[in-house]
Amino acid sequence: MTTKYRRLHVLAKSNHSVLIFALGGVGEIGKNMYVVQCDDDIVVIDAGLKFPEEEMLGIDMVIPDITYLEEHRDKVRGIIITHGHEDHIGGLSYVLKHLNVPVYATKLTLGLIDAKLKEAGILNDTKRVLINSDSEIVLGKMKATFFRVNHSIPDCVGVCVETAEGYVVHTGDFKFDQTPVNNQVADLAKMAMIGDRGVLCLLSDSTNAERPGFTGSERSVGIAIKDVFSKATGRIVVSTFASNVHRIQQVVDAAAQFNRKLTVVGRSMQNVINISRDLGYLLVPEGLIVEIDEINKLPAEQVVILSTGSQGEPMSALTRMARSAHRKIDILPGDTVIIAATPIPGNEKYVARTIDQLSRIGADVIYGGHGPNGTVHVSGHGSQEELRLMLNLMKPKYFIPIHGEYRMLKTHSLLGEQVGIPEENIFLLDNGDTVEIAGGKARYGPKVHAGNVLIDGLGVGDVGNIVLRDRKLLSQDGILVVVVTLSKQNGTILSGPDIISRGFVYVRESEELLDEANRIVTQTLVKCMEENVNEWSSLKNNVKEALGRYLYEQTRRRPMILPIIMEV
Repeated sequence: MTTKYRRLHVLAKSNHSVLIFALGGVGEIGKNMYVVQCDDDIVVIDAGLKFPEEEMLGIDMVIPDITYLEEHRDKVRGIIITHGHEDHIGGLSYVLKHLNVPVYATKLTLGLIDAKLKEAGILNDTKRVLINSDSEIVLGKMKATFFRVNHSIPDCVGVCVETAEGYVVHTGDFKFDQTPVNNQVADLAKMAMIGDRGVLCLLSDSTNAERPGFTGSERSVGIAIKDVFSKATGRIVVSTFASNVHRIQQVVDAAAQFNRKLTVVGRSMQNVINISRDLGYLLVPEGLIVEIDEINKLPAEQVVILSTGSQGEPMSALTRMARSAHRKIDILPGDTVIIAATPIPGNEKYVARTIDQLSRIGADVIYGGHGPNGTVHVSGHGSQEELRLMLNLMKPKYFIPIHGEYRMLKTHSLLGEQVGIPEENIFLLDNGDTVEIAGGKARYGPKVHAGNVLIDGLGVGDVGNIVLRDRKLLSQDGILVVVVTLSKQNGTILSGPDIISRGFVYVRESEELLDEANRIVTQTLVKCMEENVNEWSSLKNNVKEALGRYLYEQTRRRPMILPIIMEV
């Protein structure tokens, strides 16, 4: 009997149980947060955010609901962060305000986290532990080790959590880049060694599970960018994810090679560049980067503008430039704009609108696979052949696809079956679903509380479904405010009703409609008084019902009706 199978046989007799689940990151893109619990010890992997969906009107970002972790705070041993992208660290400062536990991360990731915690005012209150791919940390009765993976930001790791039941491996975001920009290839030997020891359960990135073949090397993007630089005669504007340090390095290299000065636009981009330079992850020649005010003094052929806004975000630098609303930079005919990113699902129309606006101005826009000599973007996530390779290296007994919308998880599960994992050993989860492993056998466990916490301005979680419903109603048919003053003595109407309309009808062209609405409100209130109905809630409901019925009959619209009744 081999060591691997002897180990599993011994574990089958143990009295321990392992619970694995996601509080965010399955059935969606972003908001990654995964939990491994063994008896009385909990390890959290990542704490990200995601962009709001279209119906989340006014919401800035969405983070995981950590109610379960708060209820079991005495068991949480720490939060491990796999890398520094927003969908993995963006929720951390909010989580740590409710759950003050140690954070484990690599050097660059920790640098990016520190900036967030400082801004949130909790940097000095948080224990931060620096790790690398050779680290080994003890988390209660569990132990975590790490292995290096390739992605679109340096210092990415996968996590191997040793539990009483066996090894649980989380790949992090990964691809297998044979020619990475920083020359640090993924540690295949260590992955194979982990696989040979025996992996109980694998949680693996599913983002590109629908894409056949291999994902291209980041270095190929640098070649395409330099080709664009060699042909451009005017200014060059490059927009990419602020945290894509490898991409930024290649833009810096191209600017230096073609004797152009570089200016950086966008707060998040400036922060990442400053942190990456300070920590030695971004190499910038002295004098290459200039202040934004300097570029207007330089000839167009000597200027590169590095900008945020590759996702068409309404307030981002590139979008404001495209609308001619940026206070310092205007896009000019003859400018070359490189959008070195592909849209996150849901952002397609915003990116398309930005490209249209830039083209209308007269800029030459290069995006995605539309470069003159190759693509100006490659994904940071592995395609099908790389996902199969990870499965074959790890050889897991059980497999949980993570990090992707449901169709991606489903496709990844089929890849698992193709490499020999039995269908009954593959678990497709929604946020809050659990897999319980005891005695070496896995099954679906009890569901835990999971959901979205919406962040709007300084408010965290104070906007819920009712507020969103009201915002949707306001955005669709507007609002009608009805103000009436009643006599406290005899209940007669002293003044009003006054009707104020916003977003419903144009008042000057709808005088008859509003006059009749006024009459109906008066009629309704008089009738209520005659029937001795004088509770405010009843009066308001009667007004809303009568007025709403009339307005729908006349306009087929349902504005929000807000009665304000005062007594004097």
